[in-house]
Amino acid sequence: MNLFVSVLLFLLGFVLLIKGGDWFVDGATGIAHRFHLPELLIGATVVSIGTTLPEVMVSATSAVGGNGSIAYGNAIGSIICNTALIAAITVAVRPGSVERKTLISPVIFFFASAIFYAVIAYTRADVDPSFTRLTGVILLVIFVVYMVYTVWQMKRSPQEPAAVAEEPESTETDSVAKEIILLIIGAAIIAVGARLLVDNGTKIATALGVPDAVIALTFVALGTSLPELVTAITSLAKGHGALSLGNVIGANLFNLVLVSGVSVTLAPFQIPQDSKIGSYNASLVLDIPLMFFVMILLTIPTLIRGKLSRIQGILLLAIYASYCVFQFVK
Repeated sequence: MNLFVSVLLFLLGFVLLIKGGDWFVDGATGIAHRFHLPELLIGATVVSIGTTLPEVMVSATSAVGGNGSIAYGNAIGSIICNTALIAAITVAVRPGSVERKTLISPVIFFFASAIFYAVIAYTRADVDPSFTRLTGVILLVIFVVYMVYTVWQMKRSPQEPAAVAEEPESTETDSVAKEIILLIIGAAIIAVGARLLVDNGTKIATALGVPDAVIALTFVALGTSLPELVTAITSLAKGHGALSLGNVIGANLFNLVLVSGVSVTLAPFQIPQDSKIGSYNASLVLDIPLMFFVMILLTIPTLIRGKLSRIQGILLLAIYASYCVFQFVK
C-alpha cells in the first residue's frame, strides 16, 4: 500500500513539474517580451532555463537532503534523455535544415563544460570520488559567461530585435501582473513537484531494490525532462521541428553548469559508487561516455551538413531504449 501511494505521489510530481514548467516559461517569456529582448535570445536563455528548472530543483533538493546520487544521476541522465529521446523524436519525425551559426556557441560551451566535468570525475575517482564546492562555483561561472556571451551575441543581431519590436504591445498592467503571477506560481509548483519526485522516487527505488543512481538516470531524468519534451512536441505540431534542437542543446549545457553547479555549490557530494559494471564504476564506464557519444551523434553531423537526418533520430532512440533496458538488467 505504501508503495502504491509513493507511485501516485511520484506521478503527481511529474504532473506538477509539467504544469509548473509550462506556467514558468509562459510568464518568463511574456516578461522578456515586455523588455523587447530578441526572440532568439529568449529561446536560448529564458526558455532553456525554464525547461531546466525542474532539474535544478530536483538536484539541489536531493544534494541538500543527502541524496547526491540523485543529484548527479539526474543531471547526466537528463542530458542523455534530452538528446537520445526528446531530440531524437523530433529528428526522427521531422528532420530539417538548421542554422549552423546558432548552434556553434552552445555546442562549444557544452563540450568544454562536459570535458571539465569529466576530468574532475575521472581524476578524483580513485583519490576522493567527490565534487568539491570549488567545482560547483567554476560551473556556475561558466554559466554566467555563457549567458553574458549569448546576450552580447544576440544584441549584435539586427534581425531579431526588429521582429520582436513589430509584435503589438498587448499592454497593460493586468497583463504584466498575470505574467509575474505565472512566473511565481510556476516556480512554486515546480518546487513542490520536485520534492514529490525526489522523496517518492527514492522510496520506490528502495522498495524495488534499485540503486538511487539508476532511478535518477531513468525515471527521474525523464520526469524532469518533460518540459523539453513538451517543447519538442509543440515545435513538431507547428512544423518547426528543428527549432527544438537549440532548446535541447541549451538545456543540456544548463544541466551541466547550472544544475550540477547549484547542487555541488550548495552541498558537495560524491560520485555514486553503488552501481557497478563488473568491478568498475558504471557512471565512469557507461553514463559519462554515453553522454558524450549521443551529443556527438546529434551535433557533429548536423554542424558539418547543416541539417538533421532521420537516421540520427532513429539511432539515438535505439541507443536510449538499449540504455534503459541495460540499467535494469545489469
